[in-house]
Amino acid sequence: MREIQMTVKLPDAGARLDRFVGSHTEGVTRSAAEKLIAAGNVSVNGRPQGKSYRCVSGDAVLVSLPDPVPLKVSAQNIPLDIVYEDNDLLVVDKPKGMVVHPAAGHADGTLVNALLAHCGSSLSGINGVLRPGIVHRIDKDTSGLLIVAKNDFSHRSLAAQIKAHSFTRVYEAVVLGNLKEDHGTVDAPIGRSPVDRKKMAVTEKNSKHAVTHYEIIARYRGYTHVRLKLETGRTHQIRVHMAYLGHPVAGDTVYGPKKPLAGLFGQCLHARVIGFVHPRTGKYLEFTSSLPEYFTGFLSHLSPL
Repeated sequence: MREIQMTVKLPDAGARLDRFVGSHTEGVTRSAAEKLIAAGNVSVNGRPQGKSYRCVSGDAVLVSLPDPVPLKVSAQNIPLDIVYEDNDLLVVDKPKGMVVHPAAGHADGTLVNALLAHCGSSLSGINGVLRPGIVHRIDKDTSGLLIVAKNDFSHRSLAAQIKAHSFTRVYEAVVLGNLKEDHGTVDAPIGRSPVDRKKMAVTEKNSKHAVTHYEIIARYRGYTHVRLKLETGRTHQIRVHMAYLGHPVAGDTVYGPKKPLAGLFGQCLHARVIGFVHPRTGKYLEFTSSLPEYFTGFLSHLSPL
């Protein structure tokens, strides 16, 4: 059981307890906050309160988070597109629609399930039983390259490169509208959205430094094909930064228009290039993934400017 103690500040005075807990507890949505309150895991000034309790400035709110129940992750014989593999790591080209690791609603059929079948016990354990070997991840509906560590030595080395911003990650996307400049940089911090805990947002509050460089590949009527290089690697970084510019990724119904685009089934975003220094040999390796059919097919239906 982990306990989090918070004090209600003046700006949150009058807020419902479930909204306050959901807004100020990392990893807890408002619906999850409701369940915690109903289970008696939230107290105000030492006493349990209902979800509709209106917070008062100075209230001491204690949230008790139960220990997570570990899921049993099974190996599944799912085909993998392996671009490179040795005794320390492998590079996988993930298809659109595949979840990287098990989570609520996605207990199987994930990349981790496939990796367990392919690698057996030869995966790093740093991220625990649910994310063996996973050094970084890409969204379910983002396709492309990601690296998997087979041992803790490789995992630590690769994670250090990501932290030092020496890890090369280049994406391609189709975004809505036409960016004015042929190239540019978005330098804007990203954190949890203050109004929707399931989303990220550009915000100064409880955020992390985030930088995305972009350049135009081609312009179309109503759309732009763009190359994006990550300097940092925050959750949903490209999707949030492009939406922040007013040019959300095509098909992204979370950060863009809610109506899906025909034939996309999610955002038009592909992890095209990945580069890193091999933990064992010290040599720089770089791999490129071809644009998938859903991406090229969408481009083929657009009208060039």
